[in-house]
Amino acid sequence: MAKSATILVKLVSTADTGYYYVTKKNPRSTTEKFEFNKYDPVVKKHVPFKEAKIK
Repeated sequence: MAKSATILVKLVSTADTGYYYVTKKNPRSTTEKFEFNKYDPVVKKHVPFKEAKIK
């Protein structure tokens, strides 16, 4: 069987709260790193979330 095209990545809050989301990404079609504005419930605001590796 072939390997899956998607990998799991962690979206870490730039507000340094330690909050993160986990999402899927196809690294063959999306080579740049993800950056989204998402809700951080710790600071109760929408803040930028940047991609990091899952360890």
